[in-house]
Amino acid sequence: MKKLILIPILLIAFSCKEEPKVEKEEIILWESYNDSTEVAANLNHEKERMRYKHIQSKILDKNEVFLPLYDEVSKFSEEQYQALKSSILEQNIFDIRKQIEDGKFKYEDLVLFYLYRIYKYELDNSTTLNTVIALNKDVVDQARALDKKVSDGLGSTSRHPIYGMPILLKDNINTSSMKTTAGAIALMDNEVEDAFIVKQLKGNGALILGKVNLSEWANFLCNCPNGQSAVGGQTLNPYGRRIFDTGGSSAGSGTSMAANYAVAAVGTETSGSILSPSSQNSVVGLKPTIGLLSRTGIVPISSTLDTPGPMTRNIIDNAILLSAMTGKDTLDSESIDDHFPGIISAGLHPTPFKDMRLGAMKSLIESDSIYKNTIEKLKKLGAEIIEFTPLEVAMDGFLSILNIDMKNDLPEYLKTQVKNKNSVKITSVADAVAFNRADSLVRIPYGQVRFDGILADTTSAEELAKIKSRLEKNGRHFFDSAMDKHDLDAVLSINNYHAGFAAVAKYPALTVPMGYKKSGEPVGLTFIGKRFKEADLLRLGAAFEKATQARKIPDGYKL
Repeated sequence: MKKLILIPILLIAFSCKEEPKVEKEEIILWESYNDSTEVAANLNHEKERMRYKHIQSKILDKNEVFLPLYDEVSKFSEEQYQALKSSILEQNIFDIRKQIEDGKFKYEDLVLFYLYRIYKYELDNSTTLNTVIALNKDVVDQARALDKKVSDGLGSTSRHPIYGMPILLKDNINTSSMKTTAGAIALMDNEVEDAFIVKQLKGNGALILGKVNLSEWANFLCNCPNGQSAVGGQTLNPYGRRIFDTGGSSAGSGTSMAANYAVAAVGTETSGSILSPSSQNSVVGLKPTIGLLSRTGIVPISSTLDTPGPMTRNIIDNAILLSAMTGKDTLDSESIDDHFPGIISAGLHPTPFKDMRLGAMKSLIESDSIYKNTIEKLKKLGAEIIEFTPLEVAMDGFLSILNIDMKNDLPEYLKTQVKNKNSVKITSVADAVAFNRADSLVRIPYGQVRFDGILADTTSAEELAKIKSRLEKNGRHFFDSAMDKHDLDAVLSINNYHAGFAAVAKYPALTVPMGYKKSGEPVGLTFIGKRFKEADLLRLGAAFEKATQARKIPDGYKL
């Protein structure tokens, strides 16, 4: 572990009657730096979106994030960390649980292992990914409490596999012990109760380790770099810091998984925001069917299209995390109470390749060599591949769904979810726009063209209803025309290429590491299926993952 910077400041009080006494000791773990050299190095990046204006957050002091747990982490030695590394790093939940049950280590050790890694890399300005922006100060004590339950023999037969597993949350998901900012300065003091899915996780024994950065307002503020927020700064990709895009908007969820900062992470997607960062960071990401997971307590873009979803390093963990968040939420009109069996076990029961019927898009075969080679590999493994050209369907009005929904849904969130309304001054998108303009250099360094677009959109409620109905039909037709004709189990795409169609269709999509470009940039194979076919997609993904073992840990994050 990098040597922590300790700068004690001793204030001594003298008196003729008393001995000198120490009144205060200040410890500094992290020092800000001049990021101008890094910013200048990206000015000519081939992707205009990655020509950064800043790397560091202009307002977040990492000492405030990391100091509360410093005493705990400082007691955890490099020797302990190295002894646990082969048992935890890149391992799945079932393997970790088995070792805990065998007495090799405890949940407390598991939490401290991940905290140690976070401190090791995030406090070093040469390796930081600017991804962890809040930590649960009580997480070590909470882990100890779980260990005590185990030692006392309480509830051992009924524990969900997620029990004791440290989880990171995208910072648009409400958590009672930490502020929920959506990356925006306007929400820096936002105090909330747990989101429904967080209640489900805690109820199943999961440990909320902390919050991770995101593209501000879930990428619906500006034409910003992916992974940039005013609160968290610029999130970086561990496979190539400042070289490769992190994907967005769940950038922190993707980068933290790639770097092994927790067992699993939760992201959110409206259109591509789980699929994109999962693919870009060589992790598994699932965008579920709308309604499978609750959205209550999540800073919204669109109540029509938003959903949280699991982001993990393997299919087994993805299925477990998905299962741990399910449940009927009466406050979410889309929430379903049906039970879909086989989700937890999906990662353990891959679909045999001989039983697969998969659709491959001819345009992708012709344009992408990694996809083409993957299709050939699947054929050799025994899968039946049907090559097809999807029908063209209109997507006019998609932006208006996001604009008008957010115009309506954000005020509802602020009204019903914010506890300290005196500290959170905004009540609408218009308020947020005005707030940002008051200090544009700090609050909106890349502008706020998408927020301005929300205010300018005059689509009526009647027109919006027609758009939503038309696009849902068109999205389903885009996939169903081939799936129904050829009796396909799934359609194969790349990264988030067809996320918009899956979004309006309200279909689930699963991306799995497929390989790397010659440059080293990760690429994902994306399986898209019909509504509530998550278990089927996970079984398909499990077979592909097992056969290819494409994921590799980033070179700079192996120690």
